[in-house]
Amino acid sequence: MSFDRQNLQPFGPVIWIANRPVVSFYGFPYSTRMAVIRLSDGSLFVWSPVALSAALRAVVDALGPVRHLVSPNALHHLFLAEWTSAYPDARLYASPRLRRKCQDLSFNAELGDVPEPAWAGDIDQVVLHGSFALTEIVFFHRHSRTALFADLIQAARTALSRVLAWPIERVVIAHGGVSTTGGAAFVGRAFAWLLKRDRGAEKAE
Repeated sequence: MSFDRQNLQPFGPVIWIANRPVVSFYGFPYSTRMAVIRLSDGSLFVWSPVALSAALRAVVDALGPVRHLVSPNALHHLFLAEWTSAYPDARLYASPRLRRKCQDLSFNAELGDVPEPAWAGDIDQVVLHGSFALTEIVFFHRHSRTALFADLIQAARTALSRVLAWPIERVVIAHGGVSTTGGAAFVGRAFAWLLKRDRGAEKAE
């Protein structure tokens, strides 16, 4: 199967990413990126949907039926309405507090620490509590060993330990670069400041 690499590109086994131009959000410029994962049943899990063009829809449709639309935190909602309109049979999942924020959208469920049965065999997830706005669901796709982060700026020690225990090889970040190898080390370096602070606190105790 060939892909329009301007709209969707393979990132690992049964996972693809789509990059989009910078958008303005509350006056700040943000690049946008989404991930599409084909689950074991052949359906598609769409993480952090970006603007849906006709070309992007065509390549997504070629992968399989869209069944799950996921917002990882309360900031990643800008394009949910157009995706739910295009895929009315897909289930829409809210990150913590998003249902209250986007009352014009009809969410089927709210995400937490326990993966939904529909993707539990393929994807793990954990809630990382940060600020009120940025409590985030971090996902781990087992088959490609890919971790999906959005805007995480803080992490609880226990949740971070769970993330670091995953055998991560690849990392997708919505507003930054991607890592295709050495994902566990990449994540460890990204959170070195937090790990160092935790170790310091333990020594003080």
